[in-house]
Amino acid sequence: MFEFFKGFGVTFSTMFKKVVTEEYPEDFPPAAPRYHGRHQLNRHPDGLEKCVGCELCAWACPADAIYVEGGDNTEEQRFSPGERYGAIYQINYLRCIGCGLCVEACPTRSLTMTNFYEMADDDRQNLIYTKEQLLAPLLPGMEQPPHPMRLGDHEQDYYVQGPSLAKANPLTDPVGEQVR
Repeated sequence: MFEFFKGFGVTFSTMFKKVVTEEYPEDFPPAAPRYHGRHQLNRHPDGLEKCVGCELCAWACPADAIYVEGGDNTEEQRFSPGERYGAIYQINYLRCIGCGLCVEACPTRSLTMTNFYEMADDDRQNLIYTKEQLLAPLLPGMEQPPHPMRLGDHEQDYYVQGPSLAKANPLTDPVGEQVR
């Protein structure tokens, strides 16, 4: 008889405690700051895309959830500062395991992961995100690509020196002192 009450010990101990209910659809609980959620393709301050279509994120993905096809930039149609850009970019969230290896593989820091976690859908086709869905929104001062480079004359002004130093002398630091 003692084993009977011992078996229901957990049930009886929690029976009279107050129930905690989260109002989920109306009140979103905050995600952890380093939570790996939906991916985002970032832009430079002038609006050009950081993705150069190198396909390293697709190679690093253990679930084979990323498809990238690079395209060549021309002077008339420039989407990124380099020679190439990501013409087709897709992430299949039915396969993505949220490991973040794609973010670590990106040499230009184009791909990051946000804290957004509500991606459920009842249609499988809607869970394959395209480049247009993944691109970061245009902020004030940004221009919709394609357009010429605005932060410098060549891609080193974007990637090596950084946008803040693009117009500065490469032999001086931001304060203006000589670098040795």
